[in-house]
Amino acid sequence: MKKIIMICTVFITVSIASSAQSWPTSVTGITTIANDSVVTEGNLSTGKIISDLRWASSSAVACFTTSQFHRYQGNHVFYGITIKPGSIVKVKAKPANNTEEISLYGYMMDKNDYHMVPALEQCITCEADYKRDKPMKGKVLTDEREIEFRNPTTETYNIIIGVSAPKGVAERKFSLMIKTVI
Repeated sequence: MKKIIMICTVFITVSIASSAQSWPTSVTGITTIANDSVVTEGNLSTGKIISDLRWASSSAVACFTTSQFHRYQGNHVFYGITIKPGSIVKVKAKPANNTEEISLYGYMMDKNDYHMVPALEQCITCEADYKRDKPMKGKVLTDEREIEFRNPTTETYNIIIGVSAPKGVAERKFSLMIKTVI
């Protein structure tokens, strides 16, 4: 009898451990809260330069164009979240100093996918926001960057969020707010 109980306990423990999130070491995992916001502080000094940005302009990713590469040539810091079925995730990044420039992007992948840039060959969707040189119709120019993901399916997906800055920026403090709406 004791052997059967012990086997069941081991099986349950293994099942729980195997379902845990496995973000790459360069990604800070963030647990979101349904119908609420989570805010974290970051600094580009903890990140690294991604020198090859071709992934961003490939047709299988389509995140930002080559004409905007200069906005993403500083250090990159990464965060990982999951998006649950039938939910919307809104991400906002704001520099600590309002006169400093930061850029934001994020890409959604299968729940078992953990590909990181620059080795990202494809994704479900990629969104980006960066400082605009000219005003966009219906959008006010601010120092805050925003992207949004929608999941109308019955599946859960992974989202990698990247915060960066222009070439030569290796340190810049920012806050990152993630709001989940179900």
